[in-house]
Amino acid sequence: MSDMESSAKDVRHCRILIVGSGPAGYTAAIYAARAGLAPVVLAGFAFGGQLMITTDVENYPGYPEGITGPGMMEDLQKQAERFGAELIFEDATRVDTSSRPFQVETDEASFTADSLIIATGASARWLGLESETRLTNLGVSACATCDGALFREKPLAVVGGGDTAMEEALFLTRFATRVTVIHRRSELRASKIMQERALAHEKIDFEWNSEVAEVLGDDFVTGVRLRDTETGELRDLAVEGLFIAIGHQPNTSLFEDKLALDESGYIKLTPATTRTSVEGVFACGDVADPIYRQAVTAAGTGCMAAIDSERWLAEQGFE
Repeated sequence: MSDMESSAKDVRHCRILIVGSGPAGYTAAIYAARAGLAPVVLAGFAFGGQLMITTDVENYPGYPEGITGPGMMEDLQKQAERFGAELIFEDATRVDTSSRPFQVETDEASFTADSLIIATGASARWLGLESETRLTNLGVSACATCDGALFREKPLAVVGGGDTAMEEALFLTRFATRVTVIHRRSELRASKIMQERALAHEKIDFEWNSEVAEVLGDDFVTGVRLRDTETGELRDLAVEGLFIAIGHQPNTSLFEDKLALDESGYIKLTPATTRTSVEGVFACGDVADPIYRQAVTAAGTGCMAAIDSERWLAEQGFE
């Protein structure tokens, strides 16, 4: 970022700046605030992350009756603020990790930070249909482990052909009467062992060379309209839940050429830590996790990032 851009705004300095505000970012803020490090959280305009579009969370420890995603994020936000974390509801627009202190800008403000914690999460890839958007959380989901138990004894469908789609389909057989995998090709992209498990499962059917043209239903999903990718023919499939499993996109566009990323765009970490390729920069939650992607694992790594950051700051002699 240029000096001219930075000088046009008041620059605030903080010991720890946290970018992102899902379970990972908020948990990092709780731990950093309790350690007396006065963290500043750039929560973003879409604060709360993916849980803000999750209706019911039933698998997070400590909520025996379940809780809504937004309700849980509100609890975590209040807890972080109680211990002194400062939340700013703006998006980071520029990041400079080439020298310390690190520099981060929003449209309205400029920050420097001795330590940086990245918790920008990941976004599920969607089909891009109006009907899909309208029925999200009304039978359309992008997370079987989050929502599968809500669909007991119902026919379900999964869109995708990779390992994630096979994992979702196999998981959903615990609850569904039938699971139909919808794939636009005639063969799967999944690993051989995942293919074998899915193809052999008595509850899983396949709709080959098919794509979802429309999600059917007024108040809740009642089916999907499929388009044959070879003939263009349309046909309807009756299901009561549709799980989109065509991958996730980590929210790392700000960090390209600044931090080491893997081939899918996730931030690379030193094993068993939250340390990134740049000393003093840490990452937690879904932005560095292509495997688990759960609220509880994100929160756990948020705790790790805060502790890693606190110890690093102490080693550097920051007071």
